[in-house]
Amino acid sequence: MVALVIAEHDNASLKGSTHHTITAAAQCGGDVHVLVAGSNAAAAAAQAAQIAGVSKVLLADAAHFADGLAENVAEQVLAVAGAYSHILAPATAYGKNILPRVAAKLDVAQISEITKVDSPDTFERPIYAGNAIATVQSSDKVKVITVRTTGFDSAAATGGSAATETIAAVGDSGKSSFVGRELAKSDRPELTAAKIIVSGGRGMGSGEAFKVLEPLADKLGAAMGASRAAVDAGFVPNDWQVGQTGKIVAPSLYIAVGISGAIQHLAGMKDSKTIVAINKDPEAPIFSVADYGIVGDLFDIVPELVKELG
Repeated sequence: MVALVIAEHDNASLKGSTHHTITAAAQCGGDVHVLVAGSNAAAAAAQAAQIAGVSKVLLADAAHFADGLAENVAEQVLAVAGAYSHILAPATAYGKNILPRVAAKLDVAQISEITKVDSPDTFERPIYAGNAIATVQSSDKVKVITVRTTGFDSAAATGGSAATETIAAVGDSGKSSFVGRELAKSDRPELTAAKIIVSGGRGMGSGEAFKVLEPLADKLGAAMGASRAAVDAGFVPNDWQVGQTGKIVAPSLYIAVGISGAIQHLAGMKDSKTIVAINKDPEAPIFSVADYGIVGDLFDIVPELVKELG
């Protein structure tokens, strides 16, 4: 058995999601190969070769891979798919865009957002917003899998010495073209990679009130997040959203401020190592998953916390 991991990268470096996916691939048994499809992406391929557990890196380098268009990358995956028993990608927007195309062309059933590998053909994945875990066994010759990265540790970035093989790049499919990208710049850590997250909910009352959380996030070196209710109310941007329809996170510390704890939000953060909840409603569902809870007015409690942190 040999597993192929589709690397998520920006041509210069790998995304952290790739490291978690490699861990999942290794647990499937057999060797792990990594496909880097990009433009001038030799640096990303070199990083992949150093990851512990990787035995080979395939580099497909062409200008039409520069922006990771799913139509092109999927065709590249299909060009090499015959050699693999498992094909995996992170369950990010990148992986979710590519692998369904691959699964359809291979005429197999995709297994989505796995959180555990029980055996080479059996996997666990959350269903019903994380309220139940489904055990899925696949009889397909090729297992096409997206990996919920919070379910697996990150593979060590060093310690490997894989060979890098440059393979022929497939042609441009011509089915899509890159138009533009808007990037939100922030000095704070990226939400999905942050070790500490401070999130606000509808209880904040307004976008202006989120400034109350900034000193706390600054003291802790934390990323800032929000519930869907806060995003839908226009308090903060969409890319702050944590939850089933937002970003799935599992930091070492998650501080939920003014968040009631709707099931959709809990699905996105309940795997956090330590959860602290601040809410004036003692019956708020968030307290059912919190390790520490503070009942009271957030506008009094948060400044007190900042003061205690010095």
